[in-house]
Amino acid sequence: MAPKPFSIRPLTLAATAAWVVGLELLAAWWLQRVGGSPLPVMALVRLVQILGMIWWVVRLEGSLGPIGWAPGQWGSGLRTGALWSLALGLAALAGLLLLHWGGQNPLAMIRHPVPAGTWERPLFFLVGGFIVPLAEEVFFRGIFYTFLRRWGVVVALVVSTAVFVLLHAVHGIPYTQIAGGVVFALTYERYRNLMVPITIHAAGNLTIFTLSLLFR
Repeated sequence: MAPKPFSIRPLTLAATAAWVVGLELLAAWWLQRVGGSPLPVMALVRLVQILGMIWWVVRLEGSLGPIGWAPGQWGSGLRTGALWSLALGLAALAGLLLLHWGGQNPLAMIRHPVPAGTWERPLFFLVGGFIVPLAEEVFFRGIFYTFLRRWGVVVALVVSTAVFVLLHAVHGIPYTQIAGGVVFALTYERYRNLMVPITIHAAGNLTIFTLSLLFR
């Protein structure tokens, strides 16, 4: 028997969404008025967003359990996520090789700009490889998907993934975000453990950044 789906109240979604959007607008205003490198600002904003979301969930739901992120789940979720990351990595490697043998450049589909600055590059890997995946999974899967799950798996999967992809779409078709959004949602649905998609997301980002750095 599948475990009972998680559920959170509308107020939890509204409070966390307002917190996240408000900080995004504040960061955009700051960068426009003050200027400077966006990386440190993003790092600070994402960390504050994470802390705020945790605070709101615990305050309104009583614990992190309703979003599948109770501390007791972290170890098992990390191990499961690592195994999934390995399997998905091997599958992606096979797909990239097939595209290469077919005369295409598969790296062009996943390449991501990596800063050249001495201090910017480590910060980029820290923010994009760890902080951003954590913030995005807490909101998109832990909170948003969980809220939508009351209307069934299909609605939760399609809507949460669509919003996730739209917010990442800059130019072209965001293949990696589409595939990632589906995988993150399905593994969260399967294990009811937020650490699983967090681990897969972080491993995927770090892999893409490393390949982008090595094969520029």
